[in-house]
Amino acid sequence: MSSISDIHDNPIKAEKRRKLHALREKGINPYPYSFDVTAKTEDLVKDFSSLNAGDKKTETQFRIAGRLMTLRMMGKASFFNIQDNTGSLQCYVKIEELSEMDRIAFDLIDLGDIVGLEGYIFKSQKGELSLYIKKFQILTKTLEPLPEKFHGIQDIEIKYRHRHLDLISDPESKQVFVTRGKIIKAIKKFLDDRGFMEVETPVLQPIYGGAAASPFTTHHNALDMKLYMKISPELYLKRLIVGGFDKVYEVGKNFRNEGIDRSHNPEFTMLEFYEAYTDYNYQMTQFEELVSSVAQEITGSMKVMYQDKEVDFTPPWRRLTVMDGIKEFAKIDPEDGHALDQYLKQHSDKPLKLDLISKGEKQMKVFEISAEPHLWQPTFVMDHPVEISPLTKIHRENKKLVERFEPFAACMEIGNSYSELNDPEEQRSRLKDQESKRNVDDEAHPMDEDFLHAIETGMPPTGGVGIGIERVVMILTNRPSIRDIIFFPTMKINRS
Repeated sequence: MSSISDIHDNPIKAEKRRKLHALREKGINPYPYSFDVTAKTEDLVKDFSSLNAGDKKTETQFRIAGRLMTLRMMGKASFFNIQDNTGSLQCYVKIEELSEMDRIAFDLIDLGDIVGLEGYIFKSQKGELSLYIKKFQILTKTLEPLPEKFHGIQDIEIKYRHRHLDLISDPESKQVFVTRGKIIKAIKKFLDDRGFMEVETPVLQPIYGGAAASPFTTHHNALDMKLYMKISPELYLKRLIVGGFDKVYEVGKNFRNEGIDRSHNPEFTMLEFYEAYTDYNYQMTQFEELVSSVAQEITGSMKVMYQDKEVDFTPPWRRLTVMDGIKEFAKIDPEDGHALDQYLKQHSDKPLKLDLISKGEKQMKVFEISAEPHLWQPTFVMDHPVEISPLTKIHRENKKLVERFEPFAACMEIGNSYSELNDPEEQRSRLKDQESKRNVDDEAHPMDEDFLHAIETGMPPTGGVGIGIERVVMILTNRPSIRDIIFFPTMKINRS
């Protein structure tokens, strides 16, 4: 595994440190406290791009600050590029026009240093908008060289571990995170406009629940008790529905002690919302409206390209029941236990203890293997076996199933939804059944008496929805890995 020090020669860092000491010896503070910025590069480009070659705007001085990304020395004059958080701008300086201290500072700069500049706008004879520098100041003297050529970091390990270098050197990567923020804002606005209230639930929980997942555990010293990192906010959000808040949502971190791959990270962002007096049929329509409207706002279309293939979010999406999916893709009868066993023996990538899992669990495993790899276009997978959905209402037409849907797009599950179970006796029975499985399934739900107390107090008919923010962002930004759209993905400690 590469380390950041491997990609740079020590003499380069030694020279940068020499210049740092030289600045101090000349009485120049290489780390001043502030700088009065009066303009951003994006604004200057917008306001003055219409100038003709050779035009000057000497009447107005602008103060900009940013990172020195390129430098072309041309005798007594120099061109260089400054990058701030909005873009970049070419700058021009005649060395003899600077004050003595400014000249010293300029002589001791390096690529990557953060500088403050003052000057006026002009267009070069080649038609490039530029800032004519009259004053120059070092704001941060850097010691670590930037990646070479500024074409983005090619070493994926360094790209994820040292995200700051990735953001400096790759504008496309930076834009992905800008878009991520816009996606979350658009999602919240959609819900806010429909009367939902944003809330927060505990990250540290005495009993975990709301999903089939292994939790991270910790210990609270003062209370001398084990606590769990939140795997889902579901059980707390339902208590708020019981308490009289009819429409609530939370966008927050969940933590699941599971593997890492292109669509999984142990720490991830989830949206969950709950709406009283609705069911999963209502939420199916609302879900496709939410995602399609966000796609339209962010990309300008409900049809987006992901990994060179179109994903069409235009409603309505396909509805596919689990049982119909097994028939279509596995080509077997989902009610035939022997056929299910044979299919899993032949196609499962890991051995299964088939005598210890229920028929419903087998049906879902067959569906996952046979159908999910084909669900590229947005599809609602619906009506799951009752055994795998302990918090969901029994299907009103088939008692072996529950009213649940999982939306898929680009062959990834991007959410989950239930007609929420609000029968207290049925809920207690289901959680008892889950509790009995915990000796063979560490992802089974534990008993939660506080949650049951809330359900026994009375929860109205409710539709609940969860959306995996990262997977939606992956599709809308055309990024192949979840690690591309999480600022700081979970990684092993670099001990080199």
